Amino acid sequence: MSDTTVRYFNTYSGVKLPFRLTAELGEAEINNRNTYFRGHFDAAGTLLAFEKLVYGEVELAHRYTYAADGALLSAEITDADGEVSVVEAR
Repeated sequence: MSDTTVRYFNTYSGVKLPFRLTAELGEAEINNRNTYFRGHFDAAGTLLAFEKLVYGEVELAHRYTYAADGALLSAEITDADGEVSVVEAR
């Protein structure tokens, strides 16, 4: 993902997609954590993707696609087994 900013978080909130990553962590703070979320944001601050990392391994990943008006179009979700599902939002 080029032209994105990577930020780190402790958790997320919400049940609707896209998830909202919360409790931002500094890069130095993730060194002592077993579990955290790595979010990828565009220049406008929109969450494009995230991974949940557990002991350095990706356990869950979301990739979001948005319409020109900013509405979520779809989410590609990869689970811990590598199974991919696509959720259409519209």
